[in-house]
Amino acid sequence: MKRAPHFSESQAALFDIDESLADTPSNGREQPSYLRDHRARLRERFIVGGADALPDYELLELVLFRAIPRQDVKPLARRLLETFSDFNGVVSAPASRLREIKGAGESVVMELKIVEAAAHRLARSRVLRKQVVSSWDALLEYCQTAMAHKDIEQFRILFLDRKNVIIADEAQARGTVDHVPVYPREVVKRALELNASALILVHNHPSGDPTPSQADIDMTAQIQLAAEALGITLHDHLVIGKSRELSFRSNGLL
Repeated sequence: MKRAPHFSESQAALFDIDESLADTPSNGREQPSYLRDHRARLRERFIVGGADALPDYELLELVLFRAIPRQDVKPLARRLLETFSDFNGVVSAPASRLREIKGAGESVVMELKIVEAAAHRLARSRVLRKQVVSSWDALLEYCQTAMAHKDIEQFRILFLDRKNVIIADEAQARGTVDHVPVYPREVVKRALELNASALILVHNHPSGDPTPSQADIDMTAQIQLAAEALGITLHDHLVIGKSRELSFRSNGLL
């Protein structure tokens, strides 16, 4: 019977390099052995079992290890999760709100924002230059990743060519907690500049409820009217909530 892959001492040493480069505490003491052992065990579980082997608080600890090399990060991980609900909520939280949490200094904020940026890049790469029909689930995942946890409304447009391939993804406007200004003329103008044949509108509701307001419905109708006059198709308008999204097309609003 084969042994499962083991996190060898040589592999552990690779991880320890970053921590050894950190400044030694002013009291001259090294990191306590129980912390070193805990970090080594956590990293071994991640390498052997992947992210699915770790609950949110332990995955968050792994991220915090690099920002805080020589202290117990469990209390900070708990405070972050208690404030922002889950791992996604933590890494997506605005930097200004993260800084309000005791123990979350600039290095912690930087590490979390790097993780967020990486997640956005990966999700975006799965939809850009892809046909919408074949990548719809990836598109919804990308929209959730990029917008679900924003604390203000953001309006994005996905521009498509004649083969329904996404050729551009652009944030058009940022608003307040419950309103974002959108100008149909500017939307259509940008579509013409990109030589787009179709559009998908996307905006988020920071409240978490993706139910469209009457203003959302009226704005969508205005954009559809302006786009159709120039031969541009409005495929859908997606409203992104905290845990689900609403499609205008699927709900008979387009």
